Amino acid sequence: MTPAQCRAARALLDWTQPQLAAAAKLGLSTVVDFEKQRRNTISDDAKVAMRTALEAAGVKLVNADEWQGAMVRLRGPQS
Repeated sequence: MTPAQCRAARALLDWTQPQLAAAAKLGLSTVVDFEKQRRNTISDDAKVAMRTALEAAGVKLVNADEWQGAMVRLRGPQS
């Protein structure tokens, strides 16, 4: 997941950074720093936690090479 995908996914869900941090059980600074690319590295566990939280809320993260980049789409929450 890229920082841009993370921001786009939050926008689709109308989530704030604190909401994502809470859903992913991470510190707010982790989400903020990741999205603003303040950190050169972020742990794989933190990325997985954010991605899992976003996908559980209904976002599908897509790697779309034919579109020359990564994409997100809303697919509806899991039941």
